[in-house]
Amino acid sequence: MATQETADRSAPPAGRQRTGPLIVTEDIELLDDLLRLCAVAGARPEVNHGLPRHRGSWETAPLILVGEDAAPRLAGATRRRGVVLIGRSEADTALWRHGVRLGADQVLSLPEGEKWLVDRIADVADGADEPAFTVGVLGGRGGAGASTLACALAVTSARREVRTMLIDADPLGGGLDVMLGGERAQGLRWPALAASRGRLAAGALEESLPRLHSLRLLSWDRGDSVAVPPEAVRAVVAAARRRGGAVVLDLPRRVDDGTGEALAQTDLGLLVVPAELRAVAAATRVAAATGTSLRDLRVVVAPPPGHRSAALEAREVADLVGLPLAGELPHEPGLLTDQESGAPPGGDARSPLARFCTALWERLPVPEAAA
Repeated sequence: MATQETADRSAPPAGRQRTGPLIVTEDIELLDDLLRLCAVAGARPEVNHGLPRHRGSWETAPLILVGEDAAPRLAGATRRRGVVLIGRSEADTALWRHGVRLGADQVLSLPEGEKWLVDRIADVADGADEPAFTVGVLGGRGGAGASTLACALAVTSARREVRTMLIDADPLGGGLDVMLGGERAQGLRWPALAASRGRLAAGALEESLPRLHSLRLLSWDRGDSVAVPPEAVRAVVAAARRRGGAVVLDLPRRVDDGTGEALAQTDLGLLVVPAELRAVAAATRVAAATGTSLRDLRVVVAPPPGHRSAALEAREVADLVGLPLAGELPHEPGLLTDQESGAPPGGDARSPLARFCTALWERLPVPEAAA
């Protein structure tokens, strides 16, 4: 019998990062089950009957699934994290002895452990060691500039060569694809994902969305649908986060069940508040509605309407709202004119808005995930 094969009967190309686990077993029935679970998780595994012959495969595989039959043949293998020993009965004491000798992180049996194993394989296929740092942007009142800031944050993140996804979670906001000049871009919009439940394949989600300005965008189409079930919002945001890097959410001011699902997965909330008393009064109500769902909510003070001299100082606005100050948005002349010509907010790295966003990202713990 051959000592090595892969699911497609070929070894991974040299220099190419594996996107699936290493399977070690000669048990044909078990192998069929594991290949089926890899297919469900969207992973491409490598299959061996013992220690891999090509150098480094055992050491570098992101996850190793070892059949009970193969455990005795792995004596002397380098001990490492990410090894799962799989048998048919957890009551089998021999299975646990093999697990101890192998130094396995987990010992499980099939079919009882299938759900856990699919989730673990999917984590490997998604390829991110850390979840994306997720920033939610919402306006303290209508017209505060939250969507503009969300777009600028995403564009700036992508320019820093960080994998970035921008999610338009406000169905009544007019569509971020329009703001980014991509209303005709090919890719899925929210209505196509409204039936999503459970765990979405993060890589497949990313590839299905329009790519604009080096980022992925999930926005709305021009149809009448303005509602997405909370379960779909939860699934989509969770999948986006599993790809690592940065996720930016443009959130509505009204907190419904769907918004609550997005807020629950948000690391940092930015509440955009123009420097005027009426905006402060409105923002205080928004903060009260969202603050219980957000671990970290801060104020970004924007210029007042008409860009007249601010009636309130930035620190005073933050104190009145009762939240920490994240920063003060600079006035940017010609922003609307630039958007009408197809330039996205923050598209010019030298602009005041882009410099503000760059400085903010530099203060945040964003995982290093290349775009």
